[in-house]
Amino acid sequence: KEALVTALSLKHNFHLAKNLILFLGDGMGVSTVTATRILKGQLEGKPGEETVLTMDTFPNLALSKTYNVNMQMPDSAATATAYLCGVKATYGTLGLSATARRGQCSTEKNNEVHSVLHRARAAGKSVGIVTTTRVQHASPGGNYAHTSERNWYSDAAQPADALAGGCKDIAYQLVHNTDINVILGGGRQYMLPNNITDPEYAKQTGDRLDNTNLIDEWLKNKKNAKYVWNKAQLDAVDEDTTEYLMGLFEPKDTRYELERNAETDPSLTEMVEKAIKILSKNPKGFYLFVEDNEAKKALYEALTSERDTMSVVTADHSHVFSFGSSSPRGNPVLGLSTKIGTDKKYFTTALYGNGPGFAIDSNGTRPDININITSKYIKICATGYTQQSAVPLSSETHGSEDVAIFAKGPMSHLFHGVQEQSYIAHAMAYAACIDPTPRQNKTNPLNLIVNTNK
Repeated sequence: KEALVTALSLKHNFHLAKNLILFLGDGMGVSTVTATRILKGQLEGKPGEETVLTMDTFPNLALSKTYNVNMQMPDSAATATAYLCGVKATYGTLGLSATARRGQCSTEKNNEVHSVLHRARAAGKSVGIVTTTRVQHASPGGNYAHTSERNWYSDAAQPADALAGGCKDIAYQLVHNTDINVILGGGRQYMLPNNITDPEYAKQTGDRLDNTNLIDEWLKNKKNAKYVWNKAQLDAVDEDTTEYLMGLFEPKDTRYELERNAETDPSLTEMVEKAIKILSKNPKGFYLFVEDNEAKKALYEALTSERDTMSVVTADHSHVFSFGSSSPRGNPVLGLSTKIGTDKKYFTTALYGNGPGFAIDSNGTRPDININITSKYIKICATGYTQQSAVPLSSETHGSEDVAIFAKGPMSHLFHGVQEQSYIAHAMAYAACIDPTPRQNKTNPLNLIVNTNK
């Protein structure tokens, strides 16, 4: 009854979205959302199935078709181009239109497309990126980078012809392409020259061959700008007097939430809160992109929202992760199915279609699994156990099915039905009246129903 009353009372919010927050769960398919929901409840001592995630409360929901221009199974770079820039792209390319081809540097200059973050900054908003990956990774990189190869994190990864052709690596573009106010995540290695020792790990150095310290480059000519590389430094940042903040907390990706050192490494929540406090000082509003690179662990975090803010939660793609079988209510998410295979052996309710979990012994049978193994995994979150898979691969692949879009706030009703992934960027830009959108066209009848004064 309560759910029905809530549905009957829903009303569209036509106000202008002053702020935009896009939360991206890397690989967060529908099966992962379901498993996460149950896991959250079980960690609270409940059966789990009845638990409600924060994004479950978002009133508007849609499905996103994630295929790339040339591939049925999507890549994180091309999907980032879609949901951030509004253009379907070629597998492996980042921030380039569909005519670009992977690895062909010469096509870049004629095929650049711009993200909503870039356009929001041009409109006077403050903008930020928070990620548990390296800040040069495909998903955050889609906000600012234009490259035909997603793995060009620094110039050390570029082939000779790309360097000769003047192609810039993603770290370089992070510093030079868009004036980003807040950058928090991993990726120190790609910002430092290869003769500079990492501040945290004495045996590691930077990666760059051009002898350029991009952190110093980023700090140049910026007022009230700070760089930090650990939690204590981040905590000490005064949001009221800081306009620009770069925090790089690991050489590559940051540690997963369940594995990080809480004394030295900030959580995703702490990074998001710091970012919003800095960005929200701008009277014109802000755009914030948040990414977590381990969807099954991502939702231990809290998603922050504010008034006059459109909040969107979605995924770049799914994975070949399945969750099911015959099990009673409250069965541990990472535990055993109560059903036994025809080979008289147990299996976990969580399985993968392909990946390193494939195992067949010399007799042509799969290894047995028991409650002692799975309960140990659940209790201590050990990384030594790998869920079984049907096909042997060194790592499991992305999935090809649609992913969900959860939305709330001004104009969030634009998210409905089944949409192309590129629709996400257009809907968010429209909600915030960021150029170019149809709302700038005075002949557009939608101007008559949008109250931009509130």
